Amino acid sequence: MRTRPLKVALLGCGVVGSEVARIMTTHADDLTARIGAPVELAGVAVRRPDRVRVGIDPALITTDATALVKRGDIDVVVEVIGGIEPARTLITTAFEHGASVVSANKALLAQDGAALHKAAEDHGEDLYYEAAVAGAIPLIRPLRESLAGDKVNRVLGIVNGTTNFILDKMDSSGAGYQEALDEATALGYAEADPTADVEGFDAAAKAAILAGIAFHTRVRLDDVYREGMTEVTAADFASARQMGCTIKLLAICERAADGESVTARVHPAMIPLSHPLASVREAYNAVFVESEAAGRLMFYGPGAGGAPTASAVLGDLVAVCRNKLNGSNGPGESAYTRLPVSPMGEVVTRYHISLDVADKPGVLAQVATVFAEHGVSIDTVRQSGKDGEASLVVVTHRASDASLTGTVEALRKLDTVRGVASIMRVEGE
Repeated sequence: MRTRPLKVALLGCGVVGSEVARIMTTHADDLTARIGAPVELAGVAVRRPDRVRVGIDPALITTDATALVKRGDIDVVVEVIGGIEPARTLITTAFEHGASVVSANKALLAQDGAALHKAAEDHGEDLYYEAAVAGAIPLIRPLRESLAGDKVNRVLGIVNGTTNFILDKMDSSGAGYQEALDEATALGYAEADPTADVEGFDAAAKAAILAGIAFHTRVRLDDVYREGMTEVTAADFASARQMGCTIKLLAICERAADGESVTARVHPAMIPLSHPLASVREAYNAVFVESEAAGRLMFYGPGAGGAPTASAVLGDLVAVCRNKLNGSNGPGESAYTRLPVSPMGEVVTRYHISLDVADKPGVLAQVATVFAEHGVSIDTVRQSGKDGEASLVVVTHRASDASLTGTVEALRKLDTVRGVASIMRVEGE
């Protein structure tokens, strides 16, 4: 066994970074046995050096992250600071100075993954990022390695624990959005500013990463259609229950039927209670992968939190360190298909539309005519109302998003339609 330790630089020592440092210390002997050489924490870059960090030698603490990654004796850099800069510059600098990188930075990878992979390849280093997508859930490695010989056609899942907690509480308790968000914040599931989660930015970054790996093409954050969940109401859940459904914020990545393009999207959707994703509760994540040979695979577990995310980071660290010892590299970017990303308008699915209409004869016929004129076939209609006001709920057969958008625009122009209360896609059938 090699006796000189592999040196690791840790960038960031917050919730995840502190857990990485703790596991590296408490499981040092096991990590040595699994890797084939000792692993040594050689430095920890932080913004606030005066904060007490239990179990970490104060001599390792530095505010100069650039100097740390430039040392030349660092074998692996673990980046858990997040954001675009300075993370991007630090990662590329690490490659330039002979270090491989383990990252949990979904935003950076979704925006600049191709450039980072090229920088790693140019310098003969590894870039691993299992922790960037679904916390402790092994998902990136199965897509990159276990399914490397298969053809993945669809990835569908819940990839944000905060939003799943909020929607689960709205469903199970009848709470409104704000009430459920307040509970998530009090329990530490939601940040003080929850925008990245509830508006779908976090899930969209993860969808870009998953689509790129699954379909062997480049998908950036800007390619992902994104719709938040702040407009989901208790009335939407009541309507979903009448259909035997619930509501989840889903990340959906699909290969077109002809195989010539892909789509990636994040939005709330109704799914049948019989679908396994409907039973994913609290802040858990779950992802379905559908491939030609393996069929449907489901990955389930905690998608966030210090210890779960650190588990994924340490798994990557072990793999990268083994590669260092063997003088080899793991899989890099695979983008050989060069498939275009189709716009949202070309996505085909079902829809649930709730309309506020005048309660008088002929309204349903007018509404049905608008749907027919735009080539959107109606599956079911439910109407209720009194005193001149009515609610009309229409569930469609499969149609393109562009057709549905045109339908809704025309409906808004009808004198008998007082308003479009909600529009929601229906998935998982």
